[in-house]
Amino acid sequence: MESRSALVKAGDWAAGLVTGLRRARLGLLDIVYPPVCLVCAAPIATAQTLCPGCFAELRPITAPLCPRLGLPFAADMGGDMLSAEALADPPPFGRARAAVVYGEVARTLVSRLKYGDRPELAVFCARLMAGAGHELWQDRPLLVPVPLHRARQHERRYNQSAELALALGRFIGLDVDTSLVKRIRRTRQQVGLSGDGRQRNVSGAFAAHPDALVRTRGRRVVLVDDVYTTGATTKAVTHTLHRAGVADVDVVTFARVVIGADMPI
Repeated sequence: MESRSALVKAGDWAAGLVTGLRRARLGLLDIVYPPVCLVCAAPIATAQTLCPGCFAELRPITAPLCPRLGLPFAADMGGDMLSAEALADPPPFGRARAAVVYGEVARTLVSRLKYGDRPELAVFCARLMAGAGHELWQDRPLLVPVPLHRARQHERRYNQSAELALALGRFIGLDVDTSLVKRIRRTRQQVGLSGDGRQRNVSGAFAAHPDALVRTRGRRVVLVDDVYTTGATTKAVTHTLHRAGVADVDVVTFARVVIGADMPI
């Protein structure tokens, strides 16, 4: 009968062999398909990232910022100072955080993720979101992607927000529930609509799972989406969750539109 130490050594050897084979396979893929920048396709050393030039054009959102909406401040206004937007129209959710300002590089990544059949881009985006939302991960909340209507998801093959949520959950070790909220009405795309138009467009578009409280088990929910523009969609989903009895909701997105920044909407 083999000793325990011998079994452990055998297991370590097998694990090392698997790791070595995996690295060799990845190395071979890099030779056959050299890694390129996710935006401009310039050659890079590491796969699934950006070249230095494109990365430099990303504008990360860091402190100082509005504690409610996550809008960046030009100067430190004090820890409790809210932005004018948060004061004029208090959101139904607790906090919103985003990784980057919605600029040209962020727009390209989001567009390819949503419409370009590139779900793997969610991994890069979620890596940045994990750091941007660090305040939201306390108490191990439940990650919930903003849902697509089933017809639109069938067209795209996947929900980009769900891909972001699943990648984010893997990075920070949190549970993801892709069925807690569903979109019961197919809405037109929000692009080009005014703020009021966006709100009307998503009004009544969502429904919570009948067992929402059982599924959440008292946990706070963090909604996951690709871009925060006016917040109409995340506000509508938050109201839906509140009606289902879910008290605490936060929001995390990859990008955020910041008025005055040089970007397309």
